[in-house]
Amino acid sequence: MSGKWHLGLKRELGPHARGFTKVLSTLPGAGNHFNHEPQLYDLKEKPTAIFKGDGIWMKDGDFINGSIDLPKNFYSSNTFTDYFLDFLRGRTEEEKTQPFFGYLPFTAPHWPLQAPQDIIEKYRGKYDDGPVALRDRRLQSLIKRGLVPPDVEPAPLHMLKTKPWEELSEEEKRKSSRAMEVYAAMVDLIDVNIGRVRAYLEETGELDNTFIVFMSDNGAEGQLLEALPILAGYTVDDIVKKYYDNSLDNIGNYNSFVWYGPQWAGAATAPARGAKSHSTEGGIHCPCIIRYPPALQQRGLVTSAFTTVMDVVPTILDLAGLNHPSPVFRGRQVAPVRGKSWRPILEHPEDESIQIYEDTDIVGWEQLGIAAVRVGDWKALFLPPPKGPGRWELYDLSTDIGEVHDLAERHPEKLKEMLQHYETYFQETGMFDSYTMYQEALKQRKAGERKANTDRYTSYMSALHQSLAFVQEKFLRLIKGYWGDE
Repeated sequence: MSGKWHLGLKRELGPHARGFTKVLSTLPGAGNHFNHEPQLYDLKEKPTAIFKGDGIWMKDGDFINGSIDLPKNFYSSNTFTDYFLDFLRGRTEEEKTQPFFGYLPFTAPHWPLQAPQDIIEKYRGKYDDGPVALRDRRLQSLIKRGLVPPDVEPAPLHMLKTKPWEELSEEEKRKSSRAMEVYAAMVDLIDVNIGRVRAYLEETGELDNTFIVFMSDNGAEGQLLEALPILAGYTVDDIVKKYYDNSLDNIGNYNSFVWYGPQWAGAATAPARGAKSHSTEGGIHCPCIIRYPPALQQRGLVTSAFTTVMDVVPTILDLAGLNHPSPVFRGRQVAPVRGKSWRPILEHPEDESIQIYEDTDIVGWEQLGIAAVRVGDWKALFLPPPKGPGRWELYDLSTDIGEVHDLAERHPEKLKEMLQHYETYFQETGMFDSYTMYQEALKQRKAGERKANTDRYTSYMSALHQSLAFVQEKFLRLIKGYWGDE
């Protein structure tokens, strides 16, 4: 395993502890692609947010110092692939006769957007006409290739209250399009490095006997990150202003820190609505490419069958002829797999009638207050403000993949049924409502603060009354001593 982990920052939660024997991993969810982290060099307080834990980098089962133990010419996609190929080349003769599971999760093209300038140069000027024009081109390309129907109604462009392209100054446009050029360069290098792995497997004769899955983990990143907390007391904007140079000519270099924002993300997810951290299709409908000649005989085929990331494990187990070990594995309880094997599609990809999920299967999603549930082509989703209206919406994905026409009011009984399905998903997965718990905790904290303030006020007034009573008593005694009892 070589690359991003993002499943825990403690040794016991790291990739080696979870079964990977050869590891080079960055544990947080994001990091500088040139391994340049000046905000950590002079850090005095204990890090919080994405850097909280025992360390950032691990080699096999040990933490390493990223500033001295990694190559000086580090670039994330290149270096992760270097280590991955070294792991494969370093197999013993016995290991080469055995199956292997390899995992190469790139941190690119996650922010900060950074890439070598010679690769960025290849894309200079390609996005000068802005995100709306790019979205239109990509949408037409999808229609031409038969990936979406010709009459598709795309969702409105993802904006998050940003200014339209035509209202930006020329300088703002140049910086925005430059960020998109860097993003393209990052994707370019992912492609190059995947090619390196393919070339190695072809060289060793293992390519046609290896099940290869390439996919994205979520929709395009469209957040505005200025207020995102990175370290104790610091936002991204604070870190950028203190340590980085985001001038036009420096964008993409090791000491720049940019992201491309909601409109470019909307160009990437067209015709879908929303982006990453949304339960709309723009946040959860991701590309997935599979290669496995022993089962998949034809190339370039596309299936519209609904599948999920939960299917990867059961598919690999099925192809390997193994059963999932639930309910007990190595003496501990393990949850059963909720996904399904892709074998039917792999063996008959040309048959459009094959579906992995039945019309009665319930599939749900949730994260930080967003939620969705799908049964057949019906989908209900919930987006709290400001991402959405803060109520459940209902869509028929067979006719509305852009999730443009909310059918909740027209089909209240269907919405009620879908919410019952979500409750089933909620109970079956042992889920808890973290968003509601967070909001309740905030309320309790505020109530506690109000009570504390009230107690302090009450204590103050009590002390004041006692003091006034004491002064009054002394004053009366003084008067009596001066005038007598009259």
